[in-house]
Amino acid sequence: MGRPNLKISDIAIHTAGFETAHRRRSESTVFQKVCVLVLCITLIFAILAFGAVDDWSTFTLEAATAAVFLVWAARQIICSQVTLSNHVLYPPTFLFFGIILAQIGLRQSAYGYVTKHQALLYISYGILFLITAEWVTDEGSRRLFAQIMTIFGAFYAFFALVQGLRPNGRIFWIHSPQVTGALIYGSYVNSNHYAGLMEMLVPIPVVLCAGNLLKGETRVLAGFCAALMATTIFLSLSRGGMLAFLFEMALFAALILPKGRNLRVVVGFIALGVVILALLIVVGNARALGRLGDLSPGIRLDITKDCWKMFLRRPVLGWGMGTFPTVYPAYRSFYTNEFINEAHNDYAQLLVESGVLGFGVMIWFLILLYRHGLPRSRRWEFKWDGALSLAALLGCTGIVFHSLVDFNLQIPANAAVFYVLCALAASKLRPRSASSERRRSIELGDETHLD
Repeated sequence: MGRPNLKISDIAIHTAGFETAHRRRSESTVFQKVCVLVLCITLIFAILAFGAVDDWSTFTLEAATAAVFLVWAARQIICSQVTLSNHVLYPPTFLFFGIILAQIGLRQSAYGYVTKHQALLYISYGILFLITAEWVTDEGSRRLFAQIMTIFGAFYAFFALVQGLRPNGRIFWIHSPQVTGALIYGSYVNSNHYAGLMEMLVPIPVVLCAGNLLKGETRVLAGFCAALMATTIFLSLSRGGMLAFLFEMALFAALILPKGRNLRVVVGFIALGVVILALLIVVGNARALGRLGDLSPGIRLDITKDCWKMFLRRPVLGWGMGTFPTVYPAYRSFYTNEFINEAHNDYAQLLVESGVLGFGVMIWFLILLYRHGLPRSRRWEFKWDGALSLAALLGCTGIVFHSLVDFNLQIPANAAVFYVLCALAASKLRPRSASSERRRSIELGDETHLD
């Protein structure tokens, strides 16, 4: 008679254990969603705050990321899980930060104050990278991130389109930029940087539309969002942006078409091109496509040649992060009345500011990104993690290509989005299968075997 009573009590204990484990998992899921929301809000703020290039917006970005990190760290301590995943991009990320610290500590920077400021900004990028790598790692959180950024991208592109049709020389029709001759588009004073942002965001709806995750009118809506976002890249008149977008689409086609994909993907590419062309015709900006015929480098090539001379003077640690506009006038080989604040080539500027050590770490970072990002995206048609990994990798590819002729990664908002996409592209998915849940419950001490 004692045996049944024992089983009833065991069942009660086991039930309580399962409820505790379920409650902990639910709390963790809610916290992950909150982290995704905060991450997206931070990125959106940086974008809308004129790219976070002004002092006030840069400080707000840094303060927000610091607050997010404190919340994340507190959560880790409370849950007694002060651990980090073995993300493949952590080593080069930490090593590059070590190079910045070496520039400061060894006084190798031509302008120490600016390099210290860049170090703080890099810490903000690192926090966003960390939060993404640690918490946007399951199907639900990745789906939420993709949905939020797609919706924001579409509304932001629509705003940029309307503002472009009714411009008054001000951002949001109220803010007058301090830069003379600004090529305003969206919330950026430089249309090239708007195009750079859209290059990173537009692959998300493109990949979702081409896969099997969306059905019916939802797929059509995603396709329209992609077309609207892509159209504004052409309307921004950014030649680098147009070429980068076309390069992204060519890479996407090269990855999926040779593997026996069905005709729907091909039709999707054609439909996307037709809608973009139709929107360009409706808006009436025929010179957008004509800009592709003018690929003259202008003074960019001269600046790149000057950067080589700067690099030879300090080849190991460089001149210090953020010091290019301070050092460059002494090496400029041509006359101009304009202030050249960036190299218009992120690779050349990185070589000048961080030397061969920093440049080598960047190459290592990109090699790891593609080496591990491509395998992560194999299930892109049916899984949100694979779809977002592929979209993030395509977005990174676009900005890496565009960086050959521009300085998008010197804009805090664009750099922040880039690092988040890198984390997404190369992150491992944390499965929620029955076996993994069982293993997790055992580790928490909440499950015993029932006979």
